[in-house]
Order: sequence, then C-alpha cells, then structure tokens
Amino acid sequence: MRALRQILFVAGLAVVAWLATRIGFAPLVSSFTELSWRLAIVCVPYALVMAVDTLGLRYAFARTNISFLSLLGARLAGETVNLITPLASVGGEAMKAWLLRRDARLGESVPALIIAKTTITIAQTLFLMLGIVAAWWVFPEGSNFLTTMWGLLGVEVLAVAGFVGTQLGGLFRRGGRLLKLVGSEGSAEHAQALDEALRAFYREQPRRLGLSIGFHLAGWVLGTIETLLVLHLLGAPVSIPTALVIEAFGSAVRFATFMVPASLGTLEGANAALFHGLGLGAGAGLTFSLVRRARQIVCVVIGLVALVLMRPVAKEPVAVAQA
Repeated sequence: MRALRQILFVAGLAVVAWLATRIGFAPLVSSFTELSWRLAIVCVPYALVMAVDTLGLRYAFARTNISFLSLLGARLAGETVNLITPLASVGGEAMKAWLLRRDARLGESVPALIIAKTTITIAQTLFLMLGIVAAWWVFPEGSNFLTTMWGLLGVEVLAVAGFVGTQLGGLFRRGGRLLKLVGSEGSAEHAQALDEALRAFYREQPRRLGLSIGFHLAGWVLGTIETLLVLHLLGAPVSIPTALVIEAFGSAVRFATFMVPASLGTLEGANAALFHGLGLGAGAGLTFSLVRRARQIVCVVIGLVALVLMRPVAKEPVAVAQA
C-alpha cells in the first residue's frame, strides 16, 4: 500500500509538470505574481470551513462538553497526517483519536470519528447532488461533464451505503487492525463495545446525526465561497452556479482518487479539463488548482503546529471504555 501511494504520488507530480509544460509556465508565474500578498486572503474562507466542519465532528460525539479547540486542533493535525503520510485516511483518524485522549476515552472518540467520517461523506454526496442541479444550468444537455458527475455520484452513494452497512454489521469486530492503530489491544470485548457504541448512536441520536451532517454540508457549501474568491482574484469571476459546479466536481474527484496522495495530478487534470469545458481555459484550471495547493501547504504547516502543541496534552494513555 505504501509503495503504491508513493508511485501514485510521483505519477501525480509528473502529470502536474506535464500540464504546466503544455499550458506554459509564464502564465502560471504571472498569475501568482499578480496575486502576491492576496494569497493570504484565500485562507479566510477555508478557516470558516474548518470551524463549521469541527462542529460537525463535535456532534458526532454523544456529548458536547468536549473542548472545541481540542477538536479543531485534532482535526487540523489529523488532516495534515492524511496529506503527508502514505496511510490514506486511516492514519489521520488514528492521530485524531490519539490527540483527543485527554478529552475523550478511546471507546468514545473512535466511534465518534468513524461517525464523523460517515457524516462528512454523506454531506459530500448531498453536495454533489447540489452540484449536479447547478450543472443543468451551466452545461448543455448531454454534456460529458454532467454524465461524469452522475457517475461520480453513483460511486459515492455505493461507498456511503457500504460504509454504513459495514458499521451496522460490526466494523471493529471484523477489523481489529483499526483498534491497533489507535493503541487498543483489539480484544473481542473492546471490539464489541465499539461496535455497540456505533449502533447506539445511529439508533438513539438522530438529532446529533442530523446536525453533524448539516454542519458538514455547510462546510462543503462554504467551499464555494473560496472558489468564487480565488477566481475573482485571478481575474476570472464566475457565477455562483458555476462555482458550485467547480467545487462539487473537485470534491467528487478527490473522493474517487483518495488513494492518490492529496489527489495530486488527478485533481489538476480534472480542473484543467473542467475549466476548458466551461470556456475559462485549461490554464485557469491549473492555476486555480495550484493556488488551492498553496493554501493547502499553509494548512499543513498549521496542522503540524497543532500536532506539536497537542502532543503533551495527550501523553497519558486512557483505556477503552468497557461495555
């Protein structure tokens, strides 16, 4: 798995380099030069997205007295681990559970993080549906992009259904490796307790489940503001429906290419093709992607700082709660 992701990362870099060569380095450099200090403004909408998504994570817990700052720090650090390590999304979720050990026992945090991953994926699927509705106004009937979005929606629906079904059928009982990643011995009793915690949340906490999905959906929608802002700063303003299509299409591509580290190359290629189809030019699509990458680097730095600051807080191990 690690070797495969390393190969995919190198291949992604090659794709980005090829796109830059085909489009030309001069327009890319010119766009970044014109942006200069305004690149910092791009981070503002994403800060709102992170805050709203953290609320989505908070409501995935069965209680609300967990510090918002602890959840935010754990989310920043965990997402950074997801981006910079070859462990796909598993390593980041394990890191979040480890960092939250002072605020919540593993028997509470591990199911909550699984639920949060589920609710954010459900929200992502709903967001793609909104993007498809917007695409009916943006693209002509029979557009290949609209067909592609329908196909991506099918992939997400199947993935969500399988993920939820696996949880209801005993996720931890069948996957002891997940327990080892977060420091649990992975005994049958612990696995049963965690599985029961998942089922109990879905059965007894419909309000919190709905709020978690709602806040995560709001986070996806707020990402459209970042798209509008970036394109405005690049001198290519678009309508709200077009920005919604761009953001929804990009989120679906990231979902489908989760095995590629940070979807490097695949996202740049998809955006170049999408922007060309929208009449904005492939160069604008690549520049847009690279600006978002620059913001991503800033977030990685912040996530590493959060990881360093939170490590002393989470140094004392806490046993998994018994059923």
